[in-house]
Amino acid sequence: MDRECSVVGLMKAMGLSPEAVERVSRFWGKSAARNGGRRHVLLGHLLDTATVAGLMWDQYVSRALRQRLDDISGGRGRLWFMWVCGIHDCGKACPAFQAMDAVEAVPVLAAGLTWGRLPTDRRKMWRHDVAGAALLKPRLVAEWGSEEAAGWVWPLVAGHHGAFPSVRGLEPPHREVQGRGPAWAEAQRAVVDVFTRAVGFEDVADVRPVGALRKAEQLALSGLIVMADWIASAGRMGRGLADAGLVSLDDAQRCMEEAWQGLRLRGGWRDLPLPQTRLAPLTDRLGVTARASQRELVERAWSMPVPGLMVAEAPMGEGKTKAALAAAEVLAARFGLDGVFVAMPTQATSDPMYEQVLQWVCTFDPELESQVALLHGRRRFNAWWRAIWEGKPRPHSDAGGEGDGCGCGGERAEAGLGDAGGYDDFGAIDEDADYGMAAAGPLAEGGSPSEADGPAHWFLDSKRGLLTAFAVGTVDHLLHAATRTRHVMLRFAGLAGKVVIVDEVHAADVYMRQFLLEALRWLGQAGVPVVLLSATLPPAQRQLYVDAYLSGVLGTADVHQPVPEPAGYPCVTVAYGVGGRAVAETSREAVQSWRESMPVELAWLPDTEISGARVAQAVREFVADGGVVLVVVNQVARAQAVYDALCEAGFDVDLHLLHARLCAAHRAERTEQCLRLMGPQVGAGRPERMVVIATQLAEQSFDVDADVLITDLAPTDLLLQRIGRLHRHSGTRRPDAHSVPRVVVTGVAAGRDGVPRFLGASEAIYGTWSLLRAAALVTQSAGSLPAAADAQGGYPRPGEGTGWSIPADVLALVAQAYGSDEICPAHWPEAEALEQWRAKERKREAKAEEFLLCRQREWAFPTLEGLHYAGSRAVTQEQLDAVVRDGDPTVEAVIVRRVPGGYRACDGTWLGVHGEVDDDEVTDRLLGGTLRLPARLTAAAQAELRPLPGWVDRPWLKYRLALVLEDDGTALLGADRVSYDDVLGLVVQRG
Repeated sequence: MDRECSVVGLMKAMGLSPEAVERVSRFWGKSAARNGGRRHVLLGHLLDTATVAGLMWDQYVSRALRQRLDDISGGRGRLWFMWVCGIHDCGKACPAFQAMDAVEAVPVLAAGLTWGRLPTDRRKMWRHDVAGAALLKPRLVAEWGSEEAAGWVWPLVAGHHGAFPSVRGLEPPHREVQGRGPAWAEAQRAVVDVFTRAVGFEDVADVRPVGALRKAEQLALSGLIVMADWIASAGRMGRGLADAGLVSLDDAQRCMEEAWQGLRLRGGWRDLPLPQTRLAPLTDRLGVTARASQRELVERAWSMPVPGLMVAEAPMGEGKTKAALAAAEVLAARFGLDGVFVAMPTQATSDPMYEQVLQWVCTFDPELESQVALLHGRRRFNAWWRAIWEGKPRPHSDAGGEGDGCGCGGERAEAGLGDAGGYDDFGAIDEDADYGMAAAGPLAEGGSPSEADGPAHWFLDSKRGLLTAFAVGTVDHLLHAATRTRHVMLRFAGLAGKVVIVDEVHAADVYMRQFLLEALRWLGQAGVPVVLLSATLPPAQRQLYVDAYLSGVLGTADVHQPVPEPAGYPCVTVAYGVGGRAVAETSREAVQSWRESMPVELAWLPDTEISGARVAQAVREFVADGGVVLVVVNQVARAQAVYDALCEAGFDVDLHLLHARLCAAHRAERTEQCLRLMGPQVGAGRPERMVVIATQLAEQSFDVDADVLITDLAPTDLLLQRIGRLHRHSGTRRPDAHSVPRVVVTGVAAGRDGVPRFLGASEAIYGTWSLLRAAALVTQSAGSLPAAADAQGGYPRPGEGTGWSIPADVLALVAQAYGSDEICPAHWPEAEALEQWRAKERKREAKAEEFLLCRQREWAFPTLEGLHYAGSRAVTQEQLDAVVRDGDPTVEAVIVRRVPGGYRACDGTWLGVHGEVDDDEVTDRLLGGTLRLPARLTAAAQAELRPLPGWVDRPWLKYRLALVLEDDGTALLGADRVSYDDVLGLVVQRG
């Protein structure tokens, strides 16, 4: 056929009657009212979407997915991808859609396609995505000759607006909505036939696939269909064609290529070549002298015969993240992946990792820097992100050392693992405007567009961030892709075709772990390599992760492949499937850590008072003759009290307080100060006497070096994480008194019966059982736990035990802590605590199951049909965050101060009479006062706080809650009075 002809010419060549040609030509796909004043005919939109799909195939889709589509289409992957993307909106050829716009309906009615009274009850309305599946399914079955072949394709059409219905949901709720009579049937059939011929197939029968994608691959494909639809819709905005005689594949090609170039969309590596040597990704690209544990991980990436799961366990500061990036390069080159997603536990740990990944990606091609996304709600404060995505001045590069990042993290107990909050959801989904079109232009979040070679701002919407070739963000984004929520296919499409790295994987609690396990199942089935990193991973969790991934690979929910006992620590475990068989392997020989194990002395400091007076006294004595002390407590109020107690005594040292109730600016400033004074590059600038008092923020990914650690008791794995900040860097000069690492464990004391009593906050966060097990292990080295009344003057002395050897003992200590052997004294209530812990864990697991992407009984189903049955209705980002996080919800607020005549930001910057903000610099200063309120204040904050009136026109501010402090520096929030101190942070006086 002549490919230059319009769809009208094609319809005539196909022998359609003049009446049918007229009717099909009148179908509208985009109304003038919602398309920039220009109507666009339906066939034009279908061809636009198919054309975008072709561009995505050429410049975006990973080699791995292209190969799979070639496999199932008999080598016609590109053409088949164009067809399945373009056919998505065929359901708009029905009264339910054509009647939605009275103006656009006039020519349709005039052409003889009429309808009776249509329902106005939303429950009886028919969405065009479901209508398309209902119209297409019987044709595919009939012309492909197979229910099975059609069974996995029609849900792709039915789900393109974000949710997959069951087959029962395809039944029209009212007889008029589908269109009655031969005229409608002929026109609907013609839409499919004409589009199919225009794309390049002979007929619908010619489209039949020779195989089927697995369910996870279908989910990824569905996300790409949505992506193509949205791009095509945005590309036609204001440029619609109302005359079908002007619609052709060539016109669509010209228009969509222009739109594609304007959006600056592209993929990542695009057929990455194999590294020249096996260790080149480490030594040449990352510039590190390869350590044994790093070599082991990279060698495993070379040796796996197929994509699989890798679990790397190594001590804190071993360089696991660099090794994971090197392994990702190998895996991507071998298996045709196009990018990487690095999932971090918190926003704060994401920032330094983003900068590290950005520098790493640029070693492949400097132009790829615009394809590296930072995914969390406070990314505006990252100087590198703003330099690239908002065209701001570039910061000075400050490459990190050999450790596992240089940020401050570990908010697990204070605010929940991770924090993806802060995005706005743009608009609701309707039948005529595809979701997300409003954000397709320049920066939807504020700021100014970059030059033509800048980043693709299309990716800035919260649901699209993972579609960027390279992304770093909170683990929430991975967990969101495992939830039964709208547009989950977009999130999953952003993971498919990448290598996924999850750092600090031990930090996920049992609730969040359910979503992580679900994500691993889907990633395993999609053939996505995953690298999990941890310093303190309980063996049972390692086994869970392996089984989940292999369940996806083998397509069954009950895989259990025992993981061999590691030969030592560090170690690497790999899992993959070959020939329908599950394989799980662990390092056969012990891998040497980069540094020798060091003996760590442990001592008790019995104290369960929030006041922290005894902790303050111990700190004074430890630094009397010099030294750097890190204090980690489990409660913000206790950290503030310890700080106050030291200040009251006129403590003349370099003193820092760090916790989650500091505003963003103060927290970032203090984190930077601590890293500068205690980090790997400090050298001779290290203070002679320094104390950092912190909460769980200092628990992980906090690359500082302390001489002494004073810590509240925590579960063993987290206690070991805190010990990872002790004597961390080689070559650090220390006072003679601190030549041996010393850990003082507090936040616990023996009761009259000798049973440990814990801080109330510790029990609320961690539960009694894990604390009892940790106390038992500490007792083995620090001696029996004293009562608080038995505490003597002077700082605690080490116990009579042998101490812990770190990192040599890490694996065994974690295994003991979470094993079944009895390690607690007989009179401790371990059995009762264990039962309570198990009951709570089961309850939290059951709660998570309500939102998991796929129920266990449905995992073996081969298609996406019915996936969203009883799915979550989460719409906003905060609602979605609440799905993957257990515990009481929290909200953020921006601190402002009311002053005569208007308002000032937390740092004193003048805002205006109504809080008006004039420019980006003032916005930055204002948002520097953002903090997350304690959970107990959530209800009051949601009921009483609102954005300031002057923020309504500022995209970054219009949804932010303002915590307005009055003249006395306080605010009444519910029954509590709150204030903000520039040193202490948020202070809550309970009402």
